[in-house]
Amino acid sequence: MKSFNTRLSDIIHKKESHLCIGLDMNPEGLSTPDSTLDDLKSHAYKVIDATRDLAAAYKPNLAFFERWGSAGFKWLEETMEYFGDDVIIIGDAKRGDIGNTAKQYAHSLFNHFGFDAVTLSPYMGHDSISPFTMNPEKGAFILCRTSNPSAVDLQNQPIGDELLFDKTAQLAVVWNGKDNVGLVVGATAPKEISRIRKQAPGLPFLIPGIGAQGGDLAISMIDGNTNGVALINISRSINFAGDLSESAIRLAAKEYVEKMHEIMN
Repeated sequence: MKSFNTRLSDIIHKKESHLCIGLDMNPEGLSTPDSTLDDLKSHAYKVIDATRDLAAAYKPNLAFFERWGSAGFKWLEETMEYFGDDVIIIGDAKRGDIGNTAKQYAHSLFNHFGFDAVTLSPYMGHDSISPFTMNPEKGAFILCRTSNPSAVDLQNQPIGDELLFDKTAQLAVVWNGKDNVGLVVGATAPKEISRIRKQAPGLPFLIPGIGAQGGDLAISMIDGNTNGVALINISRSINFAGDLSESAIRLAAKEYVEKMHEIMN
């Protein structure tokens, strides 16, 4: 039985790819303003088909499925069945509750939908994380220093000589008893990537913020993959590339993978 972090590292090295494609499927991204749910389904499968051999992971954002109600949940179930076995599937759910509620979320995401990992908010402490780390084969990416502009409002608040995100990184190391904990660290805060990596050696990083948000790919790759591995998440720049054709989507994904190779070689 491999731990989640070991399996993630193995897939990254086997596929020679650090690319994680965020499936943020909204009708506004398609060229037709009156796009339907069926249009989105077709486009999502097009993205997966175009990038199967290029991506190490996919990250469906649950909000983009939940907005459609029960039909959206059905779509998510169908999408989970559409992925192959040689990629990591991360449920971008950002759950953060405690007790029996957290256990139900974990059961839903891992046992019902079948995600390999989920994103979690640590604001309520270890009680909000532990239900998701019981099984070493399932991963938990904890929000540490996120890519949004107002992340500094809380995450950069001082605690003595440190900042709040420093404490989050340190706690994640403690909580990584089963080798299945990682951190979400935004590419739009490049100086923090190296700082957090020094405090959390060995923990995988999930790095959003490249592409439309303008994050630094070179720093993300170099510092993120020092003493650990990093997944670089790209969403809009691949999902809605060019003329939205399968060839345009594949080209965008391939260019990102090639840029990552150039940076590391």
